[in-house]
Amino acid sequence: MTAFPSTLFAGKRFAVVGLGANGRPAADALRAMGAKVTAWDDSEAAREAAAGHTLRDLREGDLTFDAIVLSPGIPHNRPKPHPIAVRAIAAGVPIVSDTELLWQAVRRAGSRARFVGITGTNGKSTTTALLAHVLKQAGWNAEAGANLGPAALSLPLLPDDGVYVLEMSSYMLERIRTVRFDAAAMLNLSADHIDRHGDMAGYALAKRAIFDRQTKDDLAVIGIEDAGSRAMAGWLDTRPAKVVRVAGSGVADVWCEDGVLRDAAGLILRMADAMALPGAHNAQNAAACAAMAAFLGLARDRIASGIASYPGLPHRQQRVVTIDGVTFVNDSKATNADAAERALICYDRVIWIAGGMGKEGGIVPLVQHFPRIARALLIGRDAPIFAETLASHGVAFDCVETLDAAVPAAFAAAKREHAPVVLLSPATASWDQFKSYEHRGERFAELARALVRATSAGDAA
Repeated sequence: MTAFPSTLFAGKRFAVVGLGANGRPAADALRAMGAKVTAWDDSEAAREAAAGHTLRDLREGDLTFDAIVLSPGIPHNRPKPHPIAVRAIAAGVPIVSDTELLWQAVRRAGSRARFVGITGTNGKSTTTALLAHVLKQAGWNAEAGANLGPAALSLPLLPDDGVYVLEMSSYMLERIRTVRFDAAAMLNLSADHIDRHGDMAGYALAKRAIFDRQTKDDLAVIGIEDAGSRAMAGWLDTRPAKVVRVAGSGVADVWCEDGVLRDAAGLILRMADAMALPGAHNAQNAAACAAMAAFLGLARDRIASGIASYPGLPHRQQRVVTIDGVTFVNDSKATNADAAERALICYDRVIWIAGGMGKEGGIVPLVQHFPRIARALLIGRDAPIFAETLASHGVAFDCVETLDAAVPAAFAAAKREHAPVVLLSPATASWDQFKSYEHRGERFAELARALVRATSAGDAA
C-alpha cells in the first residue's frame, strides 16, 4: 500500500468536527499529509480517544481554516444545524466531506486513479462491495470505502490504473465540491432521511449530486424501477455523460429477465450462479456493477465470474445457520420498509422478526407481501405501531419486545408453522435497543448459533 506524501497538504489548515468512524481517520490522515489539524467532538470520551490531536471547542474563537470536515451525521442545515456549522457558514469556510479531500489528495499527488461513486436509498453497500470484488478478482488495483467503510481518507494512494469505489450517502454528497466521478450510479429512491433534506425533492437533489461535473467521457448509471429514479434518468439524458439504465426486472440497458442478467449483446450470467445475490433487487445491483465494470474496461467473462464469486456482505440477507431445516437470515441492514421488502420477496413463507425505530409510513408499504409472513415477532420501540398494521391485515404476530426473546420464539414458530426461514429484516433503525444495525445483526447471529448448540446438546442427551 502506498502512503500519500507527508507534505501534500503542508501549509493547509483544516478543522475536523466529529471524531467517530469518519472524523478520526480524517484527522489522522490530514495530519500525516502535513496539514495543521484542529479537532473537536462534543463527546468527552471521543476527545479523550483523539489524544495527540490539537483539540479546541470551535464554537468559540477564530475559524481561519481552508475547510471544515464535518462528520456526515452532524447536520449543517436541517433539522437543526450544529453551532460550529452555523459559524462556518457565516465565516465562509467550506464544509466538506472527507471524500472531497481524498479526491484533492489523489490529484495533488499526481495520480490519475479513477473514481466510482455509488448511491441510492438501498443497495449501495452491496453494489460498492460487489464492484470492488469483481475488479479485485480480475487482478485490478481497487479500493472500496467511504460510507461503506473504511473512511475515504484512510484509503491508500492508488496509481494511475487504480480505481476508488466509494459508497456515497446523501449526507456525504451534500458536501462534495470538486469531485468528479468517472462512473456514478444512483440505484433507487424511496423516502429516507427526510428530516435532514426537508422533503423528497431535497433528498433526490442530494442524491443527484453524484453526477455533478461529469463530462462526455464519463458514465451515469441509473436504476429505473421507481418514479423518482425514472425522473432522474430523464434529467440525465440532458447531461453530457453516457447514460445506462439498469433494472432487476423489466427491460433496460442492462437488466435481468427470467433469471438471466443480460444487455444488448446478450447473456452476462445466470443469477442463480450468484448465490449471495438473491432477489430482483440484487439483480439490479449486479446490473449496475456489470455496467460500470464494462465501462472501466473489464472483460465480459471476468465480470460474470466476479459477480458469481461474490461472497456477500454481513447483515444483508446473510445466511447465518440452518437448524432442523430452518434457515436464519440476518438482514439487519434493512433499516426501512423498502429494504425489508427486498428481503421478503425472496421467500415464500417466513417467520419475520421486525421492529425498532420505524421510518415514516412504518410497514404499511409492505402490505402486499404480508401473505408471505407465517408469523411476525415484533421488537423495539415501534412494535405497537407495527402490531396495529399487522392486525388490521390478519397477520399473526407476537410482541416480544427484545431480540433475545424473538429468536427462540421465531424458531419455535418456524417449526410449528412449517416455515423454512426466520428472517430478521427489521424495517427500522436500531438505536432504541442497539448501537447500530451491525450490533443488532451480530446479536441475532449469536442467538441463532446458540440455538445450534442447544439443539445439539438436546440431541446428545
